[in-house]
Amino acid sequence: MRCCKLMAEKKLSIAFVESATGGRVTSDFSLVPGAGDFLKGGIVCYDANLKESLLKVPKNLIEEETPESMKVTEALAMSLSDYISADIHIGITGLTAPGGSETPDKPVGTMFIAGRQKNKKIFSSRTLFYGSPEEIVEQTVFKVAELLNSYLDQL
Repeated sequence: MRCCKLMAEKKLSIAFVESATGGRVTSDFSLVPGAGDFLKGGIVCYDANLKESLLKVPKNLIEEETPESMKVTEALAMSLSDYISADIHIGITGLTAPGGSETPDKPVGTMFIAGRQKNKKIFSSRTLFYGSPEEIVEQTVFKVAELLNSYLDQL
């Protein structure tokens, strides 16, 4: 992934907090040669209770916005910096299969990605993907890389 090369060149590190992707983003980034130069780690918090208890996302925010929402995703990315020291923190939530908080306005396939650097929002994306849960997760990994490429190109 080009973004991984850019992070290594710019001497930036990254960490992920993942929900719907179940650790896949962290896993895929770990497979890149030289991952140890930029990847710090990741936390998987699939269950909404973990978002609250482990990552300290306020319960009222989860109840008002749903566990799969941009505001919760941004809160996860912000909270991650308390647990993993890195230059860039990425939060990912979404709906890869029925049974979450899907609605006609937020159907299955809706994925949220939020990135922060030094307590500053660097990007956010709400994207609707189509396909099986596996395909939605795979498309999300590519979207994370695309967002990182765009951000790192500006530095």
